[in-house]
Amino acid sequence: SPQQSNGTSSGATTVAIISLEAFAGVWINAFIVCVLCIGWVRKKTLNSNEKILLLLGCSRFWYLCFSWVYCSLSITYPNYLYVQHTFQLIVFFQSFFNCSNLWVSACLCVFYCIKIASFRNRFFIYLKVKTDLIVPWLLLASVLSALAIGIVAYDMADTELSNSQNSSGQGHFSKESGHMDENFFQTYFIYGFGFVTSFTAVICSALLLLFSLWRHKSKMKKNSMNSVCMDAHMKAMKSVVSFLIMYSMNFIFLILTLIPSTKEEKHLSFLSLLYLYAFPGVHSLLLVFTNPKMEKALIIWLLSCVKCNICMR
Repeated sequence: SPQQSNGTSSGATTVAIISLEAFAGVWINAFIVCVLCIGWVRKKTLNSNEKILLLLGCSRFWYLCFSWVYCSLSITYPNYLYVQHTFQLIVFFQSFFNCSNLWVSACLCVFYCIKIASFRNRFFIYLKVKTDLIVPWLLLASVLSALAIGIVAYDMADTELSNSQNSSGQGHFSKESGHMDENFFQTYFIYGFGFVTSFTAVICSALLLLFSLWRHKSKMKKNSMNSVCMDAHMKAMKSVVSFLIMYSMNFIFLILTLIPSTKEEKHLSFLSLLYLYAFPGVHSLLLVFTNPKMEKALIIWLLSCVKCNICMR
């Protein structure tokens, strides 16, 4: 029928667009992980910033992989997805790596705030001195909290699948089930708490960093400092603002995906998927261009690819 053909074509278009975004994000995060691992082998050590970026790259890589599998199967082959253990495991790993991505992103923002911002508060100075000791514990706490949310997601997926199979027959998944609406605040409280906590950490760190940069920039202007320092501070402020805007939009779309009623709005659901799949790749690309070592490695790799193509011709 015309409605089925329209649904099939729109589903294929959605899968195609999401696949392009996911593969681009997977590639750039795999590049970050490879560069950091090569440097780790050569230097035999990683600094705090590299530890955060390595865990962030791994989290985003696997999050995009499992999210792509989940989205592709749910649109094209739902009968292969909504079966025992397959559905629960994919939801578990997707939730685990998504929350790990959010928490490690928050750790990165907190790390930049502590390292760059200049405040005379004793507690802040203590954090600045002890940063290298605090970062591993922050990363461990991020992984453990993501694991807890992944376990909750697994239990929710198991309950949802069992209820759907009981109401619509064994082996079939009913999207009309009302369990999500009835138990909304109970089932999604931990999800929302994790998202809000990480978002609060990002907001506070970014605002403190912006205030410190703005204050330092004002002092340099009064002391007639050179334009190079001023440009560096302006670039840092623009980078922080851009990340804050991107992370805020990501948080909004994440919250929208938790609301069952928004899933019925096809355009809003498509827009949410579009942004959520683009954010890990776009932000990782910005991290590459703000890191001289990674930017240089990317340019060398791209130039080598161009030379290879020329030689093949």
